[in-house]
Amino acid sequence: MKADALKPTDPHIDLQSYETRGALAEALALSVAGILAGGIAERGTATLVVSGGSTPKLFFKTLSACDIDWANVTIMLVDERIVSPDNDRANAKLIADYLLQDKAAAAQFLPYVTDGRDAAECAQKSEKQLAPSLKHIDVTILGMGTDGHTASFFPNGDHLEEALDMQSGRQVISMLAEGAGEPRLTLTMPVIQASRFVALHIEGQEKADVLKTALGLDDDLTMPIACVVKNTPEPVKVFWAP
Repeated sequence: MKADALKPTDPHIDLQSYETRGALAEALALSVAGILAGGIAERGTATLVVSGGSTPKLFFKTLSACDIDWANVTIMLVDERIVSPDNDRANAKLIADYLLQDKAAAAQFLPYVTDGRDAAECAQKSEKQLAPSLKHIDVTILGMGTDGHTASFFPNGDHLEEALDMQSGRQVISMLAEGAGEPRLTLTMPVIQASRFVALHIEGQEKADVLKTALGLDDDLTMPIACVVKNTPEPVKVFWAP
């Protein structure tokens, strides 16, 4: 099955398919840089929300070299593990190592608070810290796991339904799930949906197959990526390469 088979599956998908991962990284970086530049021109600042994992490393490196006014860009994470910022599994460390480099070193990075007494306190403190910058999100780049999770919307997560609830009033929530490893912090569905531009960055045939399967399920909570794709107002651009 080819990734192109995704195209007719759901009207919420706008598939952007590339022959190589390098070509994907270049195209995605140029798209993001253009939107951020537009936000700066319009409001004087722009906000970029990105995901962790190994998939975006090349994209981060390519984006960091783009020539925009990075001093007026705020970067945040879609989600984070509740670990020390210098822990190798911290998404904050990934951002420091791969995105806050080159020209993008001038950007402001707003991390989650991960030093609270428990996950709930970390979520409350993180929401307070991030809230002012969540008012105008220009770009959100999502990833996806092979279990169908995106952000920290994990199948059977303890706060999954609240995280997806458009009426919850929450912007940051904690998440415990068997497949998550450490306790997590994540932006909620209303925050992601409010972004001006939402893209899903996936690579490899396995991820394409996972997404196709998720969109074909009757119960979206089984693979929560389907909840995001099906409920985002504009079609989600899926950037994919083999």
